[in-house]
Amino acid sequence: MLLTERIHLSPPDVGPAEEAGVLRALRSGWVAPLGPEVDAFEREVAERVGVRHALALNSGTAALHLALLALGAGPGQVVIVPTLTFVATANAAVYTGATPVFVDCDPATGNLDVALAAELIDRLRRAGRRIAALVSVDMFGSCADYDALLGLCRDAEVPVVEDAAEALGASYRGRAAGSFGDAGVLSFNGNKMITTSGGGMLLSDEAALIARARHLSTQARRPAVHYEHDEVGYNYRLSNVLAALGRAQLGRLDDMLDRRRRLREHYAKLFAAVPGVEVLADGDPGGNCWLTVIVVDPERAGWRAGDLGAHLAAAEIETRPVWKPMHLQPLFAGAGTLLSGAAERLFERGLALPSGSALTEEQISRVTAAITEFLGAHP
Repeated sequence: MLLTERIHLSPPDVGPAEEAGVLRALRSGWVAPLGPEVDAFEREVAERVGVRHALALNSGTAALHLALLALGAGPGQVVIVPTLTFVATANAAVYTGATPVFVDCDPATGNLDVALAAELIDRLRRAGRRIAALVSVDMFGSCADYDALLGLCRDAEVPVVEDAAEALGASYRGRAAGSFGDAGVLSFNGNKMITTSGGGMLLSDEAALIARARHLSTQARRPAVHYEHDEVGYNYRLSNVLAALGRAQLGRLDDMLDRRRRLREHYAKLFAAVPGVEVLADGDPGGNCWLTVIVVDPERAGWRAGDLGAHLAAAEIETRPVWKPMHLQPLFAGAGTLLSGAAERLFERGLALPSGSALTEEQISRVTAAITEFLGAHP
């Protein structure tokens, strides 16, 4: 009996170019962390994003951690974090000894609610709290409202870290994701826009910030013929072999973007006539469509997002709810918050559909048929 091949949400999209890049790195002898592929990858990503400096690391989480450390985050301070995000965003603040305080999202995009952030900054200041930074998250590959957010934080003298882990290739008013704020962060995890298996990048126009992070990322080793260390550092650098993989992926980014965007358009047409169903941030012309998320109003649609998810799971098609808000996580029970309820509604009503650029036409047809079958049973 043949088993139906499972269709994944966002599988890695790799091929001959990536194989050639990895083989080139192996044959060069630069197998350990650092090397010419790392140097070239940093230059190429910085050029693509439009920033002066880039630091290749072994994860996006490491990049978030180093960004906050370089900005001076530590015990006795708070870091403002969107409640709708992956846990790494909040954990990075905890790693520094600072305390995350969560703010709710814009229901139309899932990105940080700038008006609520302004209110939270004011409340924290009046309470005598020291704000080390605000971390914005470009949710599902759609940039936050940076005109409003950067203006707010500039006036309040609050540094901004842009968590663009999901947003490589996206833009906001013609400017690339990852280039906003004091520092930007990319992720190259296996399910992201491009992958280095595991990996990330810290981006900034500030040479001193990158220099500080670079020092910390290599166990804070001082320049000496022996091993000399003046503070606690971290083993956070990317390997030369994985950087070669990333360079090949970066060279194919535009094609992968195009395929994800065409898939988003396909889903939008599929659900266009279905009452109570919207595509999250569908009106964003700069989004990279990393994941296409539908938001279901069960009273209008007559079914719940989870019902469609269960139907697709039975057909061996992976879906996922949107991120469970941080303030609902047991890890952060009792944390400070400023909420509107928007993130909780998106968690209850959102469903991410298969969105990877590696999906074949046959797989897309299978997904389409399964969704059509479900909708036909729920008129």
